[in-house]
Amino acid sequence: MREGYFHRVHASTPTRFWVNNPTCSEAKKAIEAGAICCTTNPSYVMKVHQNPEEKAKIEADIKEAVQRYSSDEKAAAYVQRKAVQRIAEIFYPLYEGSQGSIGWVSIQISPFEEEDPQRIIQDAEENLKLGKNIIAKIPTTEAGLEAIMVLAKERVPIIATEIMALSQAVAVCELYQKLSNPVPPLFVTHITGIFDEYLQNVVKERNLPVDPDSLFQAGCTLARHQYWVMKERSYPGILLGGGARGLHHFTEMVGGDVHVTINWQGTADVLIQQNPPVVPRFHTPLSSSLICSLAKAIPEFKAAFLEDGLEKKQFASFGPVVLFRSMFEKGWKYLLDLVKLKRNKG
Repeated sequence: MREGYFHRVHASTPTRFWVNNPTCSEAKKAIEAGAICCTTNPSYVMKVHQNPEEKAKIEADIKEAVQRYSSDEKAAAYVQRKAVQRIAEIFYPLYEGSQGSIGWVSIQISPFEEEDPQRIIQDAEENLKLGKNIIAKIPTTEAGLEAIMVLAKERVPIIATEIMALSQAVAVCELYQKLSNPVPPLFVTHITGIFDEYLQNVVKERNLPVDPDSLFQAGCTLARHQYWVMKERSYPGILLGGGARGLHHFTEMVGGDVHVTINWQGTADVLIQQNPPVVPRFHTPLSSSLICSLAKAIPEFKAAFLEDGLEKKQFASFGPVVLFRSMFEKGWKYLLDLVKLKRNKG
């Protein structure tokens, strides 16, 4: 019998599959299908609360939270942690069996506090109490980099997230190179799908004459560019693709020494059903004509591609980053509204 798609990817390439924002049953299915780790984000509770198999669990968590905390924000953080802890327990056997090389589950709390490094640090330290296989997810902004420096010195495993530009990746990698002692796992994201979505919105709003085929390749092209810079400079960390918006945000990454996190429903399950051939495409040479045409037409692509395209103080306000964060803010507001509703009902 032919092995499943992700098992074949793992057998023939260094590319690895993570699952994003799964329900408990999806997490178990993903592990069976080959997932080695899991990511969650601030919109996690919104997603699982809308799933019939998880709704009752979340409602029970909210009831407990409002009894424990008078602050809606603290109650929301408690609910987020409880939901993520259930997933961490499912992945823990992978972590234990691999002696900590896989089985990680990420968590990120309120996106409304991302400009406060002390709050980021405090949340990360509290999150780590949930389990040995918890990994901190920290935004790669000026404030986030300040927090990452402190947490890395404390030997906290980290996913540097919200990376949409090469300058962000370089900043976090060079920060790690300055550390004198070895540090735990570092995953350096590139949010390919959200970057593509942002560019598509820009092209439509500005009525730019950009070839749709070029737009289709933009995010993955930038991810591969980031990958080669990291490899050529022997930077620490593993590239972690995320924010997928299409099957190609996984399949175009196959072949690289990269990890990619995708949703179970609509992406991972479709790839399993289709069971396409494993074709390593990641090492296809970058197209200079494609890069030049996109950089000429779209200033945001040029800013993302160039190492000096953004200053650290611009990371948080970069258009694709703002779009990504807005999705988290929507999810966190949904959770806060659930908390308020429960508190008002008593």
